[in-house]
Amino acid sequence: MQVPDEGPRPVVSSAFDKIVGLLDYPMFVVTTRAGGKQSGCLVGFASQISITPQRFLVGLSKNNRTYRTALSAEYLAVHLLPSRRGDIAKLFGESTGDDIDKFAHCTWHRGPHELPILEDAAAWFVGRIIERIDMGDHVAFLLDPETGFAPEELDDAITYSDVRGLEPGHQT
Repeated sequence: MQVPDEGPRPVVSSAFDKIVGLLDYPMFVVTTRAGGKQSGCLVGFASQISITPQRFLVGLSKNNRTYRTALSAEYLAVHLLPSRRGDIAKLFGESTGDDIDKFAHCTWHRGPHELPILEDAAAWFVGRIIERIDMGDHVAFLLDPETGFAPEELDDAITYSDVRGLEPGHQT
């Protein structure tokens, strides 16, 4: 069934804007490495999208360095931060890798496929990039999860309401 084109839609105060504004979804830090450079950023557009096969989708803004690095990367690491580590969310959300080395300001180790893995993450996984899909101002990276770490139980994780006031390192 095709939906008829109704012309321009209102941008401000739309039902969609109100609905997504009410959600409190988890936030992730995504890191990657390619061409001898590593990058990372705070990501809100991310979700599991298939059970079998396992698939996860990450949206990276075309404006940030992590996106540019991920264009030539084979893998992404997806980190879930505990709510007490708002400082790490702020570092990866408000700073740009164009200006500072974010990894010099946090504790990390080289993990699978040489990716930077954040020590303060409550949980993380590494996924192979199997597709890149242009979605407008973001590109969706479809991941095939390979390995990672998850505790038996997860305390509170950082969510959108925890980072709502951050100013992005790059304009959206």
